Amino acid sequence: MKRTTGAIAVSGVAALLLTACGGGTTDTPAAPMTTDTMSETGDAAQESSAAPADDSSATSGEAAPAASDGSSLVIWADDLRAAALQKHAKEFEAETGVPVKIQVVANEKLREQFKDSVGADAGPDIAVGAHDWLGELVQNNVVAPVQMAADVQSGFNPESIEAVTYEGQTYGVPYAVESIALIRNTALAPETPASMEDLVAQGKKLVEDGKTELIMTQEVGKEGNAYSLYPYLAAYGGGIFPLLDAGGFDGTKVIIDSPESIKGGEKISWLAKEKALSTNQDGSNVIPLFTEGKAAFMVSGPWAIQQIKDAGIDYAIEPIPDFEDGGETTPFLGVQTFYVSAKSKNPQIAQTFVQEFVSKPEVQISLFEAGDRPPALTAAYEQVAKDNADIQAWGEAAAGGTPMPNIPQMNSVWGPLGKAEADIVSGDAAADRLKTAQSEVEAALKQ
Repeated sequence: MKRTTGAIAVSGVAALLLTACGGGTTDTPAAPMTTDTMSETGDAAQESSAAPADDSSATSGEAAPAASDGSSLVIWADDLRAAALQKHAKEFEAETGVPVKIQVVANEKLREQFKDSVGADAGPDIAVGAHDWLGELVQNNVVAPVQMAADVQSGFNPESIEAVTYEGQTYGVPYAVESIALIRNTALAPETPASMEDLVAQGKKLVEDGKTELIMTQEVGKEGNAYSLYPYLAAYGGGIFPLLDAGGFDGTKVIIDSPESIKGGEKISWLAKEKALSTNQDGSNVIPLFTEGKAAFMVSGPWAIQQIKDAGIDYAIEPIPDFEDGGETTPFLGVQTFYVSAKSKNPQIAQTFVQEFVSKPEVQISLFEAGDRPPALTAAYEQVAKDNADIQAWGEAAAGGTPMPNIPQMNSVWGPLGKAEADIVSGDAAADRLKTAQSEVEAALKQ
């Protein structure tokens, strides 16, 4: 597969469609769907429920999404991405003559529905989702390689290209990069904390003075949140899997109980003892506690900003502070991407859409406007960042971050590690609990 130059000619597209579908126009029902039970990157529970723009090509998220039958280009996306794509789908249709149908699928269900439907030789031509799905999707023959030309790749944030690369092959076109950061209520805390220790000290003083009730808010929950707490776990060079020199992770080795990870775990324990972390804080209340003024500091992501603005709070976005002893908080980077189905009924058209259309600055900017995630395309990022202090701040907060592992082994990690971290917050010894999590993950990897 190689990148084409320019949009496909209308006559060529019509021929491709007719060849693929025999002139039929009826959508094939999607395969039976299952709910995605894996921990996602944190945005599913936080995002707005805004409906897509009124358009006959979009369907309600309540109905089973239609599969492609070759008569049109079918894209599955959540409600925010679907709304942003409507205008550009019409532009693509006008340029190429290809009808584009955008099907709304709930964020927390999209991954499993995509995997299951393609496995049943159905599903969409294109799906929009997180990069950390990639290893599992490749392993299950769900997605097709995307051969971006070198000049196109060079226009993207390098980490975003790394995120959509698996075993040396790119499998998607990224459109947004996100990470968590420190969000500060500037009326309550006018000074940027110099370290995590300084943050805790400032937060304690505010509580003692009766100005707030909490030192900070951050998602933990009773079952834990390995994504949210990763910056502390990895602060001393630890983490989950070791990094490979060529990029990516070595999924054959687990380093959850390494001395470096245990030191990070001890920082999680310290934050809990100082009452900066609590399992009583989860996706349902972390943002409301902050917007109600009960804490001056919150560690969260771009999905929190609209609610903060709606609450009328003056805020600043900053990197999560490091520890005074040299521990460098390192957030995971999440990358949102466009995948091409391995069973697409319109593979050439789908490749053209993701390679040539999604890589346009105006498309990436529309997607940014729908979700406040910094664009992965450098030209689009620079365009929105010059007039948007928030985007500049998110970019700085993500600097030095680690793309979330896209290897299938991560499916065995989220639950055990998250629960171990929650137990550490509840009082378990970090070394003992991380050793148990190491054994649980290793056992799961052998199954």
